[in-house]
Amino acid sequence: MTTWLITGASRGIGREIAEQALTRGDRVAATLRRPEQLDDLAREYGDRLWRGRLDVTDTARVEEMVARAFADHERIDVVVSNAGLGVFGAAEDLTDDQVEGVIATNLTGSIQLARRAVPHLRAQGGGVFVQLSSMGGHLTFPGFAIYHAAKWGIEGYFEALAAEIAPFGIKTVLVEPGMVRTGFYDAAERVPPSEPYRGGPADAPRIPVESMVASQSGVAHAVIEAALSDDPPLRLLLNSDAYDAVTATVRDRLASLVRQRDTAYAADAEHPAPSA
Repeated sequence: MTTWLITGASRGIGREIAEQALTRGDRVAATLRRPEQLDDLAREYGDRLWRGRLDVTDTARVEEMVARAFADHERIDVVVSNAGLGVFGAAEDLTDDQVEGVIATNLTGSIQLARRAVPHLRAQGGGVFVQLSSMGGHLTFPGFAIYHAAKWGIEGYFEALAAEIAPFGIKTVLVEPGMVRTGFYDAAERVPPSEPYRGGPADAPRIPVESMVASQSGVAHAVIEAALSDDPPLRLLLNSDAYDAVTATVRDRLASLVRQRDTAYAADAEHPAPSA
């Protein structure tokens, strides 16, 4: 029986992973801002579901909840960092509080969760840390600048962390889905564009959920399969839209860099300072 610790388990991919894990017969330690949102799962699965109230932007509470979850379970095999927040609009139009909220939830909160979970995983001899990222950690869309800032930051942090903690038997997976049919986009706050941005690239229409190709059940299943595999990938790129968009973006970026080879090498040379 596998034991999971999942943050942001109230809805979307986090809840779907929790439900599928419980259906498998596993144990789930779920954290969310309102634990009562999982009352239905508690009635169905009893003491196999452990719940804790957590806002990942509260670092002291993160430390407390992680310690309690590990203390209350013989072992936690997989930690899933899923809590996230979306605020979309032209970067200039967002308020300071909105910028700080996205970074605190999507980047800093995930970093602090990992920093608190790793000592427990190391002490028990290993485990898996799954971080929900996005295809938006490789490419960008106008109107998503702060979201991308957090996801690109997550990608860099966990790639470095993975190498640091691998010697302790801790495996790391960055999950990079495309546009998934969840409530995330409907729940995300949208900032109306100010006059200079109206009709421009950041003034994008809302994307209908029904047009999204990926299902949250498919993503959750893939996450569970990867986490329980003998050799999980560092990056788990999911859904056809993400695969097509990310591979095209990476190819274009590489081609652009290759064209700059001579300029890059020329910068190795010493050049005299211009005369006054």
